[in-house]
Amino acid sequence: MQPSGNKNYLTEGNILKSLVRLSIPIIFANLLQTAYNLTDTFWVGRLGHIAVAAVSLTFPIIFFIVSLGGGLTMAGSILISQYKGREDQNALKHITSQTFMIILIISTILAVLGFFLTPTLIGLMNPEHTVFTEAVTYMKISFTGLVFIFMYMVFQSLMRGVGEVKIPMYIVLSTVLLNFVLDPLFILGYGPVPPMGVGGAAVSTVITQTLAAIVGIFLIIKGEHQVKLDLKDLNPDWQLIKRIFSLGIPVSIEQSARSLGITLMTYMVARFGTVTLAAYGIGSRILSFIIIPALGLSAATSAMIGQNVGAEKFERVRHITKTSAKIGFYSLTFFGVLFFVLSRQLVGIFIPGDIITIEKSSLFLKIMALSFGFIGLQMAYFGLFRGTGKTKISMIMSIISLWILRLPAAYIFAFLLGLGELGIWIAFPFSNVISGIIAAIISKKGNWNKGVI
Repeated sequence: MQPSGNKNYLTEGNILKSLVRLSIPIIFANLLQTAYNLTDTFWVGRLGHIAVAAVSLTFPIIFFIVSLGGGLTMAGSILISQYKGREDQNALKHITSQTFMIILIISTILAVLGFFLTPTLIGLMNPEHTVFTEAVTYMKISFTGLVFIFMYMVFQSLMRGVGEVKIPMYIVLSTVLLNFVLDPLFILGYGPVPPMGVGGAAVSTVITQTLAAIVGIFLIIKGEHQVKLDLKDLNPDWQLIKRIFSLGIPVSIEQSARSLGITLMTYMVARFGTVTLAAYGIGSRILSFIIIPALGLSAATSAMIGQNVGAEKFERVRHITKTSAKIGFYSLTFFGVLFFVLSRQLVGIFIPGDIITIEKSSLFLKIMALSFGFIGLQMAYFGLFRGTGKTKISMIMSIISLWILRLPAAYIFAFLLGLGELGIWIAFPFSNVISGIIAAIISKKGNWNKGVI
């Protein structure tokens, strides 16, 4: 996505225009990526609330496993963006090859462990027997494609680091469309294909994400977009590997701590019964969908700031941060108001006719919606922290948001104050608002004049 000539639109020109130009394809790609889960939920919802609850149980566990290695892909992206700002082509190729090697090894180990530990992990959630059986089936199949999920994550992260965001978007669009066709085929069956129920959703997702990874790896090997995988450059560079781990481990801890927190939150919700668990699952899916613009803006902010750090344009870094924060807050506030008004209609899409579940999930969505702007604010500042290589700050902020604010508040409101499931719903806006304010204060006081180069 580089304009003609030598001008780099991320380090020169209008900041707002460049940020929007980079953000929109990332947001769209992330929306499409989330469509995997939404499509699964849509078709699984035709099987009833037990099937929805089963898929809801697996999400935080799979996210936890992915997050253990996902931080390293972020580290590769940070290094790529900063060396791209410096226009060091040899470093770009070397970082690409080393990051792929690390992720291939780690994802293989995690896939094997996750597959065999699935019954134990699901059992820790203490679900009803029917939910347990369906969840185990779904998660075991999902782990068979974990390596390909990681391979595509590496491709996407590194391409974003150099500012090339359209190609990953086109790949995801193609595979999501395929997934929408395969989901009903494998879930409900048709012709010679037998109905596989919940497991069918996992099968179709694994197939499509595997195809995405294969295309991504092919493009990286060709190396037409400044990011090239050279098979001759796979000998371990222990100094670089140490740098990747020093940047990536805080992100992995941040994401795994978040996924553990989501798992614990799911456990608390499950104590109120399967209907409440299904309502929470639907609300969480919608929340993950609306957060996508904030995450896309954060990724774009990180890439822009990383390249400007590499180019030593620190005044531009400050302007990028301010612009990103304004976009994040105002755009997500708008969507929050919209989702507040349309909560019942949105929830009804996923589980039509189930009045009780719709009522519960609609209330959850309404309580969350008006605090969405603070999520956008926080994610914008996370882009600053990561782009400058300060991944420990975003790690600490994430832990504060979930483990110090949301989880204790949910327990106090729901169980000690006797508010039940309503107390859990209230904990979400409570943590969103406070976390956004804290991130803003840290960004004002930080010294961002030094990156990792």
